[in-house]
Amino acid sequence: MSGEFNHIKMEPKSFSCDLAGRKFELGLHPIRTQATGYVIASLGDTVILANTSVSEKGREGMDYFPMSVDYEENMYAAGKIKGSRFVKREGRPPESAILTARLIDRPLRPLFPKGTRNEVQIICSVLSADLEVDPGTTAINAASAALLLTGAPFEGPVGAVRMGYVNDELIVNPTYTQCEEGKLNLVVAGTEDAITMVEAAVKEVSEEVILEALQIAHAEIKKLCQLQKDFAEEYKKNNEVKEIELTLSLPSEEAAAAVDSVLTDDMLDSIKGVLKKEVKERLHEVEETVLGKLAAEIEEEKFSEGELKEIILGKFEKRMRKNILEKGERIDGRKPDDVRPLLSEVGILPRTHGTGLFNRGETQVLTITTLGGPQSAQIVDTMEKDIEKGYFHHYKFPPYAVGDIKMLRGASRRDIGHGDLAERALIPVLPSKDKFPYTMWVVSEVTSCNGSSSMASVCGSTLSLMDAGVPIIRPVSGVAMGLVVDKDKFNGGATEDGSYTILTDIQGAEDFAGDMDFKVTGTTEGVTALQMDIKVKGLSIELMKRALARAKEARQEILDSMLKAISAPRTELSKYAPLIMTLTVDTDDIRVVIGKGGETIQAISKECEVEVNIDDDGIVTITAPDQEKGQKAMEWIQKITYKPKVGDIIDGKVVRIMDFGAFVELAPGRDGLVHISKLSKDRVNKVEDVVKLGDTLKVKLVEIDDQGRYNLTSMAALEGGAPAAPAAKQEPKDAQ
Repeated sequence: MSGEFNHIKMEPKSFSCDLAGRKFELGLHPIRTQATGYVIASLGDTVILANTSVSEKGREGMDYFPMSVDYEENMYAAGKIKGSRFVKREGRPPESAILTARLIDRPLRPLFPKGTRNEVQIICSVLSADLEVDPGTTAINAASAALLLTGAPFEGPVGAVRMGYVNDELIVNPTYTQCEEGKLNLVVAGTEDAITMVEAAVKEVSEEVILEALQIAHAEIKKLCQLQKDFAEEYKKNNEVKEIELTLSLPSEEAAAAVDSVLTDDMLDSIKGVLKKEVKERLHEVEETVLGKLAAEIEEEKFSEGELKEIILGKFEKRMRKNILEKGERIDGRKPDDVRPLLSEVGILPRTHGTGLFNRGETQVLTITTLGGPQSAQIVDTMEKDIEKGYFHHYKFPPYAVGDIKMLRGASRRDIGHGDLAERALIPVLPSKDKFPYTMWVVSEVTSCNGSSSMASVCGSTLSLMDAGVPIIRPVSGVAMGLVVDKDKFNGGATEDGSYTILTDIQGAEDFAGDMDFKVTGTTEGVTALQMDIKVKGLSIELMKRALARAKEARQEILDSMLKAISAPRTELSKYAPLIMTLTVDTDDIRVVIGKGGETIQAISKECEVEVNIDDDGIVTITAPDQEKGQKAMEWIQKITYKPKVGDIIDGKVVRIMDFGAFVELAPGRDGLVHISKLSKDRVNKVEDVVKLGDTLKVKLVEIDDQGRYNLTSMAALEGGAPAAPAAKQEPKDAQ
């Protein structure tokens, strides 16, 4: 097609459906690209360009499926310019874009044949954003539709919708506001047959509501899948689509037969142990036995050691699955419903504000809480809007946690995803800002891992926050559920027909070789976060119902163990945590506290050695290293915002003297008059006989006249005798 773009033969035609009152549409025009497959998807005023490129040949030497997914949040899509004054070009994608890229990747990746080594690249670019509905699910649908046009053996399509729950009503395709104000922000992806991925932030909603949401979502997913199929069918009528034959990296039949001639079921059954190290050692022993017996073939280069080890590992995983399905036996000796041994500790570090150490089997996570003032909140500059986060969780997975040796390269996409999941799990139980104005930074250090480290981070976060004295509403626990299916008999799990086994608290080998990773977090009152990925074609609602029920039992068992370490949040903060004091001023006084060009608030901060923050509602927050400095700043603010009331007794400074009396400063910018006749009980001939400029005079406010002027009388005149000698200045006792 010299001189022409690819994929331009299809005439403009509308392929659309209604999605909760908004028009969802797929098309190709007017934008053109040279990707293997591309689609322009729109939902209302949101427009996504999805490009998918698939290499015709596989990459040699690859031991994994080289598929990459990127989601581009373009500021121009929302009519925004990047906030930095110095750097306007968009650089590394924000965490929100990385999380959306993971949402696109997870339901699509399992639908390629096992062993695929062809490179697949998916880039979803937001060209226009309506700022009403999150574009993420539109990007998933667009990516799936684009893959259908590539000619690759992709077992799609995949549809995706978002669900909300507001005022006890489930909502399809909720707005940002409905997600924030409601109790559910649920993303569901799946095929026409079943659900394949779930991701949710939940505010203690019951399992029953979630299951109903999944059913409604799947009905919408079926419509989206059919639309994609119609679109792809029409496209292929007008365009010659070359079928791509994928390169699969699979062991040879000869090598598999050679291993079968040596490897026995008894040898495979010997590969077990409570510790991951024990399992590895026994696996290596079996490998050495097999390789030793096939040494001649290896020497003749009929097979490579790597190929034979891959086959042995595959045989081990198959045997492990068979033992779980037929005998209910796991490699560490547990039954399907068993949780590994649990142990929790708190307060193990001397200077940190809060620590929690959570152990589940070999998996151990140390979580540290650091408290700061409101100024420490994180400002996130996204395509949609700038967000201020007063709570953020970071997940760290160093190589030593699994006995590896690797360079430290910063947070990976997996780290960001796990950190976000644990963060979402705790948000519903955090105290409101007016009750606990601190910024909370939580870091989970995975020190040892054999599966479910993200759920251990949730438990560690709960322990650490409680140890720090954060008054969380209820403690949160989490568990990862697994699944093993008989692929010849499994029909989605609609009935308990023996074709599958649900596993509680999966470890690493069960995660890697199993068919599902279903993470559930929650309190005694309901679920707070969900994440599910599956490797089979889909799960029925009935199976997920059973998995959620078992997860609830396991969460309670884990929570009971955690509460043995600390049963409630500490009543006092660490002595090393900053002190935060708050007061409220009238909104009219916000400018008084800030001062011209910020000079007043800066002066308070500098002189008192504190941080002062004031919001639009007039709530002033003082973050101080100790009580004395915080109190000094608070009294300063109380003074400059003080509004005198009749009856107040004030030690004020004489700021002006006239023949008829003295003016006394009640508060900055507020002076009152003590008439000469009110200076003393005795007759006064001259004001200077009683007070001088700069003296401190104790006065009482007796009247605020119609013009707002303050009329004062000296306490000496009321009590009798001469005014007291100048005293150290004190703040009004009644000031608020």
